[in-house]
Amino acid sequence: MSGRARLMWDEAVTGYDFGSSHPMDPVRLALTMGLVRAYGLDGSVDVRSARSAGDSTLRLVHREDYVAAVRAASAAPGTADQAYGLGTVDDPAFAGMHEASALIAGLSVGAAEAVWRGESGHAVNFTGGLHHAMPGAASGFCVYNDPALAIARLLELGAERVAYVDVDVHHGDGVQAAFWEDPRVLTVSLHEHPRTLFPQTGWPEETGAGAGEGGAVNVALPAGTGDAGWLRAFHAVVPELLEEFRPQVLVTQHGADTHFEDPLAHLAVSLDAQRAVMEACHGLAHSYAEDGRWVALGGGGYAVVDVVPRSWTHLVGIAAHAPVDPESVIPSSWRDEVYARTRQLGPARMTDGRTPSWKPWEDGYDPADRLDQAVLATRRSAFPLRGLLA
Repeated sequence: MSGRARLMWDEAVTGYDFGSSHPMDPVRLALTMGLVRAYGLDGSVDVRSARSAGDSTLRLVHREDYVAAVRAASAAPGTADQAYGLGTVDDPAFAGMHEASALIAGLSVGAAEAVWRGESGHAVNFTGGLHHAMPGAASGFCVYNDPALAIARLLELGAERVAYVDVDVHHGDGVQAAFWEDPRVLTVSLHEHPRTLFPQTGWPEETGAGAGEGGAVNVALPAGTGDAGWLRAFHAVVPELLEEFRPQVLVTQHGADTHFEDPLAHLAVSLDAQRAVMEACHGLAHSYAEDGRWVALGGGGYAVVDVVPRSWTHLVGIAAHAPVDPESVIPSSWRDEVYARTRQLGPARMTDGRTPSWKPWEDGYDPADRLDQAVLATRRSAFPLRGLLA
């Protein structure tokens, strides 16, 4: 496998802008890249842009009429067709929407191509991870579903087994839907319980259909779950599934909105636990994916100064085999950039000061514990379909 990890980046991604009152502020992308540079990680990775996803690529997942509707809304935002989820509160139409969305999709597809072709062992596109978009509709701040497009491109290139692990606080519903009946793709999503959070899907009983039965796995976590429970659930489900599936490529989505400071959700996970899961995904790629092939994407995250840039800078460092010391003092140059862009004070260190730990599932479980009940529901629904013991 070729040398340095690849980081997909293009300044034009900040054009993915739903407006000043929308929680998905593109400053989070600019600040993340600024922190990557402040730590010198851009010298440890191969920074590349990519072609925007063209119509033939977009049609691997999205309907032709939907792509046409996005183009039309992009050219004339006032004419957006809400039947396609465009021009809504969650997904306002904006000038250049198609171009910005297709660029982000192209960066994720480019990351997948680089890993599949052996140009890089790992590739990161933290601007991607827009996992809610459906074949025929925008949803949940997502216009084109770049994770699904990256996976579809891998299949087009000849991949026979691709695993997708999504640790965003929201269910990875669009990716699950895209491969619901496809046995070549295993989708695993850990997310806040659908009773308390959008998109109200991702129940443990959702396991795929037809030839893809057993190919969807969902862990619905109780609101309030913190580091110990989140890590326990991840390690009780994900490694065993990947060991059984043996993917040729591991694709992961690292939405930062599980964090206790995130304003749109109700989990209580620290930056340090997010970093621990990133390290775990890296290790699982080396253990179970062919040649360690790993594509890592961003996702949600709406604490755009304190959380998102630090979380995804850790992701880049881990993928580059140049991890950032959590105790390190963040360079003052970046904190100056934060203030200049946002008039907020940036965080001082790359840690929340936590030392996450968890009780392994193998040590036993408590049937009265809500977190353990969630894990049990997942294992009982999905594991037997894959020939695994619940």
